[in-house]
Amino acid sequence: MGTQEYTLEVDDIQGIIVRGYSKLEAACFVFLKITDAGKAKHWLANMANKIEDGTSNPADSCMNVAFTFEGLKALGLNSYTLSLFSNEFQEGMTCEYRSRILGDHGESAPDKWQWGGPKSEPIHILLMHYASDEETLQAFYANSSDAFKNDGLTQVGPKLETLSLNGKEHFGFADGISQPIIAGLSKTGAEENTLRAGEFILGYPNEYGQYTVSPMVKSADDSKEILHGDINGSEDHDFGRNGSYLVFRQLHQNVQEFWQFMDHETRNPDNSVNPDERIKLASKMVGRWPSGAPLVLSEDHDRPELGKENDFSYHNTDPQGLKCPVSSHVRRTNPRGSLPPNPGSKGAIAIAKRHRLLRRGRSYGKPVDPSLAPEAMLGSSDRNTERGLHFICFNGNIRRQFEFIQQTWVNNRNFAGLYTDPDPIIGDCDTLKHGQPSTFTMPAHPVRKRVHNLPRFVDVRGGAYFFMPGIRAIKYLATNS
Repeated sequence: MGTQEYTLEVDDIQGIIVRGYSKLEAACFVFLKITDAGKAKHWLANMANKIEDGTSNPADSCMNVAFTFEGLKALGLNSYTLSLFSNEFQEGMTCEYRSRILGDHGESAPDKWQWGGPKSEPIHILLMHYASDEETLQAFYANSSDAFKNDGLTQVGPKLETLSLNGKEHFGFADGISQPIIAGLSKTGAEENTLRAGEFILGYPNEYGQYTVSPMVKSADDSKEILHGDINGSEDHDFGRNGSYLVFRQLHQNVQEFWQFMDHETRNPDNSVNPDERIKLASKMVGRWPSGAPLVLSEDHDRPELGKENDFSYHNTDPQGLKCPVSSHVRRTNPRGSLPPNPGSKGAIAIAKRHRLLRRGRSYGKPVDPSLAPEAMLGSSDRNTERGLHFICFNGNIRRQFEFIQQTWVNNRNFAGLYTDPDPIIGDCDTLKHGQPSTFTMPAHPVRKRVHNLPRFVDVRGGAYFFMPGIRAIKYLATNS
């Protein structure tokens, strides 16, 4: 089956899935709880035509909406449809098994979360506001909140605001470079990085050439025929079509601890600082230089002209990880077909394409220093500001995509033949849990180098699984559920 033997219904797909709203630098995310389902449906009916779809790239402001499983249940979606959502979405992010595979324990345990945890108020709806600047955002949010406050909805948890760091994250590295291309949209690129729409959007073939199981509605329950028919030919109507599962995790970054560790590990024998080695070690852990330049294309120094380069492989250019360590963050979250048993083969590339994410996250919190330079961050007196990343991604299958990457590639200490190496940036590096220190291995000739006793640089502050319906499904929720 070809990668583009379908037409994407972008007028029914919410806009944040189609594009990242790069022109809208200000954003805030609001959580709502349904207190009166009837009034909430009235609000949703008014909202349906205001939700941004994928046909245009807004220049001023826009809004998107998603729901938790409990939120869909609170709106009265029927039990038949609810039962067809994925188990991961139904169970949520905080059950004991899921916390174990995601590495959510210690300071990252759900009972310590600021939102989404068992001690927090239930979340039913996620409202995502985007605007061209902060002033426009605040006015847009004020208008939005005036509407939902009078319609059976209560705002719960924190209002999560984002911050533009000019394409970088708080550790000082370029972010958002390696994004998959959705076949069927206007953007084109390498076949290895072009994925069938079904990997991210229900109702289209995925990389297996199949359709992901979608929540259906009995035709009798959609008498107004708002929804599409079942593409597989049953008499049911497809509630899930043009929708996607949204994973949201608030990740707190321990920025100064990160650079203090790099500084300590790269000191000269006389204990003097070595700024070049400090940057190099941090880049080895990330897998790219601060500009975004891949280590496989520039092993010894940063080359900003390669900052956006994404057309490269690991197996053909660096099979042993001598340039970019196998355990680095970007290499293990997207191995690019370099894993056994047949690295570099079409089969290996096909497997890698079945575990990709469409990321739409944004940084939050004031940077330690506006320059994001390691020396400035090390010398800063700012120790307690909350800062990090609102990690947001879309996938057609939470278990096969997000959870697989988190469990099998990020937190797995035996990834690709390693022994005690979790992902050094976002991995579960907790020593007490595992009974042995975490390490970071850098292959080299004649002897490899290892960094021991990695602390955890990123903690979880909140999280939840959502479903972002298509525009038709939103209208159905407002009128028929």
